[in-house]
Amino acid sequence: MTSSSAKRQRTEDAPIARSEIWHDDGSLVLQAENTQFRVHWGVLSLNSPFFQNLKGLPQPPDQPSIEGCPVVELPDDAADVEYLLKALYIPTFLMQKKLPFPAAAALIRLGRKYDFKDVLNTTVERVTFENPATLEKYDALIVDRGRYGPRSILNYPGILYDMLSLAREHSIMSVLPCAYYRAILYQPTLIFDGTPRGDGTSTVLATIDQRRCVQGREKLIKAQFRVGYTHAWVRDRERLDCIDSEGCDTLRARLLDRFLDTLSLWALCGPTVELDTTVKQLCHSCATYARESMESGRKKIWDELPSFFDLPPWSELTNDL
Repeated sequence: MTSSSAKRQRTEDAPIARSEIWHDDGSLVLQAENTQFRVHWGVLSLNSPFFQNLKGLPQPPDQPSIEGCPVVELPDDAADVEYLLKALYIPTFLMQKKLPFPAAAALIRLGRKYDFKDVLNTTVERVTFENPATLEKYDALIVDRGRYGPRSILNYPGILYDMLSLAREHSIMSVLPCAYYRAILYQPTLIFDGTPRGDGTSTVLATIDQRRCVQGREKLIKAQFRVGYTHAWVRDRERLDCIDSEGCDTLRARLLDRFLDTLSLWALCGPTVELDTTVKQLCHSCATYARESMESGRKKIWDELPSFFDLPPWSELTNDL
């Protein structure tokens, strides 16, 4: 395989570095950018039909070699190739409780490109775990005062946007509704401005993701107060079984004003500590209704979540791997 002329020029201009992944008994040298890796045809062929077929192709007479090993140039980042080879050669690499996101992204990119199915599927499982397709699994990941923190991928500022971009770019469709929802829970300006990762780079959403986020957020803010949805109880002031209409109406009006003033998105929010404090101030009948409304309404929101982002229904969001 040959790289683009620009990348090949950079390779020719810079000295070649030997990676730590260099097996003296290897039968093949992979070169990505200016880094070489000595590995085994057998290991690559066992895990990838692509490399199995490549091994069987006749080598050109001018094929470069090192100590009798053919050099195969890959048009990929050297760091990505190193992550892939670590996954193949180091048994504990994929057993890490939390995998660095750059590693996960590399394994999905190269796993799809070169048909390393086991590596690909194992890594996709982490991304789908973090962005589940059921409300029960979504709730299970909310632990810190109603906040979410990744459990199988190392956390850092901007990871929500990075996971969203990765899932869309590689057609991991079941991830998208949850990923879009998480992406719009914070300051709307971040959707356009991006988020510094803390390493000198920033994560910025693509135009299609920005549009879906903005439109989805507006739709959800409006929907959360409609009849049958999460916070319909805030607007319902005609409850015949209310025993403190003046007090309950005042509390609901105050909370509605707060929603409208801040344009808060609590469409999937259940009775949090903060909300529950307000709910407890309602009369028993209104408090019961509020909790029931939140529980049934957030389930309705979840069932319809893909539609808010112009996606097909859950049943059609398959992962095209």
